[in-house]
Amino acid sequence: MAFARSNFVTNSTPQLRVLSDTQIYEIYLTVLEVLERTGVEVFDQECLDLLAGAGARVEGKKRVRIPSYLVEDALKSAPRRVALSTRDGERKVFLEDSKVYFGTGSDCPYILDSFTGERRTVLKQDVAKGALIADSLPNIDFFMSLGLVSDVPAAVSDRHQFQAMLLNTRKPIVFTAHDEAGMADIIEMTVVAVGSKEKLRNNPSIVLYAEPTSPLQHSQTALRKLLLAADESIPMIYTPGHTAGGTAPVTLAGTLVLNNAEVLSGLVISQLRKRGAPFICGGLPTILDMKTAIFSYGAPEMHLLSAASSEMAHYYRLPVFSTAGCTDSKVVDQQAAIESALSCLMAALSGANLVHDVGYVESGMTGSYDMLVMGNEVIAMVKRIMGGMELSEETLALEVIDKVGPGGGFLQEKHTLTHFKKEQWAPEFMDRSSYEKWHQAGAKTMGQRVNEKVKRILAEYQPKSISPEQVKGIDAILARAEAKRRGSPEAM
Repeated sequence: MAFARSNFVTNSTPQLRVLSDTQIYEIYLTVLEVLERTGVEVFDQECLDLLAGAGARVEGKKRVRIPSYLVEDALKSAPRRVALSTRDGERKVFLEDSKVYFGTGSDCPYILDSFTGERRTVLKQDVAKGALIADSLPNIDFFMSLGLVSDVPAAVSDRHQFQAMLLNTRKPIVFTAHDEAGMADIIEMTVVAVGSKEKLRNNPSIVLYAEPTSPLQHSQTALRKLLLAADESIPMIYTPGHTAGGTAPVTLAGTLVLNNAEVLSGLVISQLRKRGAPFICGGLPTILDMKTAIFSYGAPEMHLLSAASSEMAHYYRLPVFSTAGCTDSKVVDQQAAIESALSCLMAALSGANLVHDVGYVESGMTGSYDMLVMGNEVIAMVKRIMGGMELSEETLALEVIDKVGPGGGFLQEKHTLTHFKKEQWAPEFMDRSSYEKWHQAGAKTMGQRVNEKVKRILAEYQPKSISPEQVKGIDAILARAEAKRRGSPEAM
């Protein structure tokens, strides 16, 4: 334009705030008071020694009261960003600022079979299929197992689960492990796949998921994994799973305080072990539904708590893990679509970095490929919304409005041809055709169209494979773990 303008502000994306700056600071001060006054219980001697040596007050065998200066120091030393790579070393996921990435959840005991409609226990091949489907979907940025395998020895099921993921997707993997030994084997498998320990350190393609025990306890199992992650520079998510009214105060603000106290006490231990260890703030807070006693994945309070948790992490200048794309519905139906869409939009608006659980139904008890594929479409729509509205001389369209004038039309204008693909999002499954064309095409519901896509992916998609030598090396680690659990001499 030919004129000067002062103090003109442009929103490049839609905006959302749950908490004001002063509210965030008030919550943080309350968290510091909880850690100093109430403290946490730590069930690992090495961690107790770390805390005591740094100035925390250790009382009895496990209670620790953490002074605020240790929290402040940990916040200064933790990396503000974590970059994740694909299996072959391409840096693709940048957990920083308000960049948002979506992925699946893990460890559901059941799968909703896309071929039979049956709800059944998860098999190893189900995890492999889920990884393959996620690998094919452009809006799914990372993968978690989606299921808890039941057809392998339970003691080493974490290794089998990881192997199924590693061989069927090149995308970053968020993994769980039974214990420190299982995590060590998983790291070793990844080293074989990426080529060397140095490559894994420089371009991490895996992230550990671990949890404190709410309220305000850190189990030895979780802490041993936390320490190993710090030692090996493996990014880790430390995420409480609070239920407001159950394992946390019924008030949302109280739940948020407790969530942050557990996260930040985990951060302190991580940074005492190794300054600069990559750490991702977790947060899986929701309500304990007072009618059904479920951990609700569709409650509006969960979306508020998740958004507020993201705002707290942004205040700390740390990456944040969040939840969306999931439902309390037992099947992929209208309820599932509503809850998935609202949660994905809220997560994106909040600037959550690593958003998991796309594909969950039945309050996190069941994984669904159909829900995952539908979620991919929801995320695509959300990304368009987050793209906002470009404001420029060209997009304000003054010249073309003047040219067309009253009573004219814009379909034939070059301006329309130039801009419509960028301005208008085109869905894959959401039907916009006329009734007649929809009926002629089979009158299929969106659920039917999604299910057909799942079956096409499983029939046709080929993920990028790793070499036979690498597969053999991964198999050898798995065989060694199984032999060790059996006490076989070949494992010695």
